[in-house]
Amino acid sequence: MPVPLYQAKAEFFRMLGHPVRIRVLELLQDGPVPVRDLLAALGVEPPNLSQHLAVLRRSGIVLSTREGSNVIYQLAGGDVADLMRAARRILTAMLDDQSGLLAELRASESGSA
Repeated sequence: MPVPLYQAKAEFFRMLGHPVRIRVLELLQDGPVPVRDLLAALGVEPPNLSQHLAVLRRSGIVLSTREGSNVIYQLAGGDVADLMRAARRILTAMLDDQSGLLAELRASESGSA
């Protein structure tokens, strides 16, 4: 029995649901990055990063290549970078709305004092 689309989407977003994985995807938006550079940027232990990269690789979101002793990761396609940019726009809009509400609350506090 095929998995319903909504369930597949939920599993996709659950797979993205870790800050290290999101940061890896952000770092890969500008092009391929060697594992050593990912480690330096993320500040996590190599086994921890390896586990997260394996999850992303199994999902097909990232690809890895070996150049000598270096393993280099890259996004599998531009859609992932588009998704990261869309998430940033959505979060920015949400925070703008929240800061507007906060400003209204503060203004109403000073008016009632």
